[in-house]
Amino acid sequence: MLTEIKGLNEECGVFGIWGHKEAAQISYYGLHSLQHRGQEGAGIVTTDGEKLTAMKGLGLISEVFAGGKLNEMSGKAAIGHVRYATAGGGGYENVQPLLFRSHSGSLALAHNGNIVNANQLKHQLENQGSIFQTTSDTEVLAHLIRRSGYSSITDGIKNALTMLKGAYAFVILTENEMMVALDPNGLRPLSIGLLGDAYVVASETCAFDVVGAKYERDVQPGELLIINDEGIRSERFSMNINRAMCSMEYIYFSRPDSNIDGINVHTARKNLGKRLAVESEIDADVVTGVPDSSISAAIGYAELTGIPYELGLIKNRYVGRTFIQPSQELREQGVKMKLSAVRGVVEGKRVVMVDDSIVRGTTSKRIVTLLREAGATEVHVRISSPPIKNPCFYGIDTSTHEELIASSNSVEEMRQIIGADSLAFLSVEGLLEGIGRPYEDEKRGQCLACFTGSYPTEIYADTVLPHEKHN
Repeated sequence: MLTEIKGLNEECGVFGIWGHKEAAQISYYGLHSLQHRGQEGAGIVTTDGEKLTAMKGLGLISEVFAGGKLNEMSGKAAIGHVRYATAGGGGYENVQPLLFRSHSGSLALAHNGNIVNANQLKHQLENQGSIFQTTSDTEVLAHLIRRSGYSSITDGIKNALTMLKGAYAFVILTENEMMVALDPNGLRPLSIGLLGDAYVVASETCAFDVVGAKYERDVQPGELLIINDEGIRSERFSMNINRAMCSMEYIYFSRPDSNIDGINVHTARKNLGKRLAVESEIDADVVTGVPDSSISAAIGYAELTGIPYELGLIKNRYVGRTFIQPSQELREQGVKMKLSAVRGVVEGKRVVMVDDSIVRGTTSKRIVTLLREAGATEVHVRISSPPIKNPCFYGIDTSTHEELIASSNSVEEMRQIIGADSLAFLSVEGLLEGIGRPYEDEKRGQCLACFTGSYPTEIYADTVLPHEKHN
């Protein structure tokens, strides 16, 4: 068990393209647009129809492929991956895509999510003779495919996918096919588009805009897409569909210019801010958001209340994310370096500080202090999501119950801990209303587990939290 938990981190981002002579270069730009989903490692695997070529490394995509390295990668198709930073290990061997070679052909895998029954499957596979080369749960799928006994790679993949539980958006590459799969709950976003005659797949639609592709549709839960030189076909590996898109994709993870199931992320966040204002308006002089993910919600809050929105907090663009820092002391120093309060905006003012979430409370406490040090007379904190009371097992690096501040503290106790004059969270009902998912069931197709404790899949006793593994 890790003793130092970083906070709220997204899992990874995946990208794939089939049928383009500059597949590696397109993948580079697609992954660059997904860099916010992972900053520790990146990789690309290409195929020229005869062999798979891999290149990966630790660091940002621009660092991994510096010095013209992309020129060494040729082929008509590619898949890529960006990975977030983990504590306590990981390293090069876990950077994806993972590449496996055998006498029957090669296979590359890129994965976003977390397989909750990975431990059980690993034990079974090891008892059958499998030897794992990484600590990533992604490798489980490769072993299941190779041991499926099916002569068809498609049938082998479909059979293997039925054994997995949890969240997974897979992009798979062989010498002559690219396959795309989304778990039956659709917990992670995954979309497909067209770039001329080439097929493109990405974790977020913002990647399509960057590479010039046209969005076609979202990959459906339980769907397997097979893409090759003959075109694209859709098959089902599961009919047991229970839509449960991760709410935090709308609240925090995805870029504001991305669309998830036809809903623009910026618009959803702005609506969350408006709902927050309806539920917890306060008399104040200025509204400010914590850059960057909370800006949209802060604008919505200000728009509905009529309180002016101002840039009361400025982000230093040349400082890495604070969750990368391995110790609490460095995390707090990282917040100081990362954010600055604008004295000319907040001095002598009653400030509403809008943020998207509170995990441990450390960052919130420091930001409240920054605003007070800059002369704010009052600091009222408004959170555009419900309290995070439960860990996520599906690919978000949230902490154990003990390290989630909302798990063991009331809203008033949290207010005292972070030092705010008032504190209010958005209700679950307000969250659903604000995002406006076009579904009729009680969750409208959203996963609310971190707020309610109701998980859309079975959770196993030895399920490994994302921050305890190194995917």
